[in-house]
Amino acid sequence: MLSGLSWPWLALLMAAGLALDLVLGEARRWHPLVGFGSLATRIEGALNQAPASRLRGILAWALAVLPGVALAAWIIHLAPWWLACLLHAALLYFCIGLRSLRDHTLPIALALARGNLAAARVLTSYIVSRDTRQSNETDLAKAGVESLLENGNDAVFGTLFWFLVAGGPGALLFRLVNTLDAMWGYRNERFLHFGWAAARIDDALNWIPARLTAWSYAWLGNRAQALACWKEQAPAWSSPNAGPVMAAGAGALCVALGGPAVYDGEVEQRPPLGCGKPAEGADIVRAWRLVAQAALLWLAIVGALALFSFGVFHA
Repeated sequence: MLSGLSWPWLALLMAAGLALDLVLGEARRWHPLVGFGSLATRIEGALNQAPASRLRGILAWALAVLPGVALAAWIIHLAPWWLACLLHAALLYFCIGLRSLRDHTLPIALALARGNLAAARVLTSYIVSRDTRQSNETDLAKAGVESLLENGNDAVFGTLFWFLVAGGPGALLFRLVNTLDAMWGYRNERFLHFGWAAARIDDALNWIPARLTAWSYAWLGNRAQALACWKEQAPAWSSPNAGPVMAAGAGALCVALGGPAVYDGEVEQRPPLGCGKPAEGADIVRAWRLVAQAALLWLAIVGALALFSFGVFHA
């Protein structure tokens, strides 16, 4: 392990980070990722100048990501073991977003259950980039479920994977990379070249976690249908990682996602995801449960590896 942590310690600190997230939720003030977003905006404003350049995008990415990750790793390396453990758990807490997914999506399901379409449209607009002003219940339910499934990988399982690889600095690296992709990884005139590195690096770091996430969704739901949807539908999506995650998740839940959505006043016909009945408000709750159960599955697997390694070394 790059973190230098044994499996028992990884299991304990992973459980601690998840518990802190579920109990405390996102930090209301002084959240490191919020500060990072402000820093990234300033760096982009200074370096994203005409003519368009991938090289300046690579430099901006390095300036935004590498100093913070290197500093975190250096502090942990120099800290006494008990403080290093606390820092690993704290970094995981700040980087993971399991409770945040619940807090941002379940209110949409509640508004739909109460028939309050206007409130559901506003709440959904907070978590997706599509235009929700004219969306019906199915459109909003699809948006909520898709957001949960995709961000389950970005905010939870990708973070856990890189925590297992490199401890707290690994989790921090992944979330900073993922945040830059969300800020710069657009294929428009402004970011096509400047954001190229941010998008490609995020794709690379997400490749393994996305497929582990898809397998987790499949294992906990309709497995045969999830795997079939993954195989048949994921290649049609432009993102190499969102496709497997959302196709497998939709198949596991037996709901139909994808299809038309409005972006910047234009209707975009997206490839289908999953199969079965159209999404309903209650499917947002089912999707949240799938993500939460998958997090418990990962924790159980890491715990089993910890027990196995402890038994091997103490036999």
